[in-house]
Amino acid sequence: MFDVQAVKAACVQWIRDFFEENGKGCNAVIGISGGKDSSVVAALCVEALGAERVIGVLMPNGEQADIDMAKLLVHHLGIRHYVVNIHDAVQGVRSAIPFPLSEMSETNLPPRIRMATLYAVSQSHNGRVVNTCNLSEDWVGYSTRYGDSVGDFSPCSMLTVQEVKAIGRACGLPDALVDKVPIDGLCGKTDEDNLGFTYAVLDRYIRTGEIDDPETKALIDRKHRANLFKLRLMPIFDPHLPQIEG
Repeated sequence: MFDVQAVKAACVQWIRDFFEENGKGCNAVIGISGGKDSSVVAALCVEALGAERVIGVLMPNGEQADIDMAKLLVHHLGIRHYVVNIHDAVQGVRSAIPFPLSEMSETNLPPRIRMATLYAVSQSHNGRVVNTCNLSEDWVGYSTRYGDSVGDFSPCSMLTVQEVKAIGRACGLPDALVDKVPIDGLCGKTDEDNLGFTYAVLDRYIRTGEIDDPETKALIDRKHRANLFKLRLMPIFDPHLPQIEG
């Protein structure tokens, strides 16, 4: 049974402890998309640190149809925020590369530029960058490596989508933010369209091991195995390790 109040309180304290040990007096810097994950993480940081130590960064790539949701969040929480349009940066990198980018490179370039932007803001504002991923997305690799998959600390990486939404409600976030249909912000499709299954099905499988459709199970398992490398530290060669003889 998920005790939302207990988990929320523990997460808030964990954030406070992180800053005590890794940046006393620093600010939390968060990329704000207007979706549930950045909304919940921002709300948790506000409760842990106070609104004056949370900075939101809105990063549209040209026109963003749902940017009003991101603005709703920063105004609801009363946090300082900046709008940094990454369109010119994305186009600049594209035009500088002397060959056509693959479809996946095109898709993943904006989130990587967004993360570079977040770190630029963070280093200029005595900050620590907050990762906004959740367990459900991480489980099937639904993130961009060195884009939204990174950060200095991660409050929700061990919480499923359903659990994150429950915490959002406990934080008093507007329903429009908690229940907003998740869209990847890259190609315009919903997360569930891209994945091929719903988060409700995925979350149940993660927490209980139960799933009704064998094909969906196989798809989830395949995505999980293929993307485990995103969750592991980069392999490093150590010349002092004993060498294996053939």
